[in-house]
Amino acid sequence: MTGQRSDARRNYLRILAVAEEEVARHGAAASLEQVARTAGVGSATVRRHFPTRQALLEAVFLERVQALHARASALTGADDSRAALLDWLHDLVRYAVSARGFADALTYEPPTDDPGAPHSCGTALESAAAPLLDRALTDAVVRPGTTVHDLMTLAVGIALATEHHTEPSVQADRLLTLAVEGLSPAPRP
Repeated sequence: MTGQRSDARRNYLRILAVAEEEVARHGAAASLEQVARTAGVGSATVRRHFPTRQALLEAVFLERVQALHARASALTGADDSRAALLDWLHDLVRYAVSARGFADALTYEPPTDDPGAPHSCGTALESAAAPLLDRALTDAVVRPGTTVHDLMTLAVGIALATEHHTEPSVQADRLLTLAVEGLSPAPRP
């Protein structure tokens, strides 16, 4: 946004603030037209700043994606690479369940292993998780062949499946733990 006129910057910030409220209320289905009306601007102004719904959703979730990226960076040097990866996955699932529309935003553009893919919430989260997964794979504490795409799909799927539960974060955490530990009970000593 550098180089923008001050009125354009004010419009951008006002649109983003209204969009955050609308997405919190209505999730990824938030109306761009309602955002424009509430922000006191025309639809064309919203589209000039956010040409697609995906662009608007990514702007709404940018701060949290950056926090998840920083959390992954902090966990990368942990002694237990499996615990570090699982801690980050639990953080991702908790946020995806608590931030209405976030899991939906991640489903718009499926994760990809293409390093040239455009920047998005999904690709930012993939780049955050990759070092954690690589270390866990190197330490042989996760199943060989596991990909970041697998982990993102699992997290998003759990968030989407539990979003309408009475206590979505509790159910999501339970399902992630079940997925990680498997259906079979641990062998008895």
